[in-house]
Order: sequence, then C-alpha cells, then structure tokens
Amino acid sequence: MRSYEMTFLLRLQGTDDEFKQVVDQVVAWIEQDEKGKVEKIDPNSLGRRRLAYQIDKQREGHYILMEANVEPDHLDELELNLKLSSEVLRHLIIRSDGSDA
Repeated sequence: MRSYEMTFLLRLQGTDDEFKQVVDQVVAWIEQDEKGKVEKIDPNSLGRRRLAYQIDKQREGHYILMEANVEPDHLDELELNLKLSSEVLRHLIIRSDGSDA
C-alpha cells in the first residue's frame, strides 16, 4: 500500500447527518475489499468555503482532507466512484510519501 493525501470538495448538505453520510460513503469506497485504510480525516482543515467560481450551481462547498494508505490498483475504481458521485464536486489525490510516480 502507498500513502496518499486526498482532498474532497463536497456539496453543502442540509444537515450534519447527511454530511457525515457522504464522508462515510467516501471512506467505504477507500476501504472497499480491504484495498485501503483511512489513517486520518481532518474535516475542519478548510471547512466550508466560498468557491472562486460556480461548480454545478454551487457557490460554496465543504473541503475534507484525508490521509489514507491505498493499493495503487484500487485508485482507478476509487476515482470512478468519486466522479460519479453527485455529492463530490471535485477531488484531488496525491501521493504523500515524497517519491515519484
């Protein structure tokens, strides 16, 4: 497994429970079939922010920062799930161990 830093921009939800469900769903995608493990979730690192431009008619979003260990062959499936989710406006996944590729 490799170490990754993942940042997600989530659509603002109506309640805290709905927001937590979206975060739990993302964690479930990462940990699916034991191909990944979330090490740290920092939901307040950036929090709710006004966007520089509208994304899907949203002027604000909630940023979530996660650190996880994931099998490299699982990233394609994870990215597909994130792209298909209507609740995730944008995402960025980068390796955090400092090595190339």
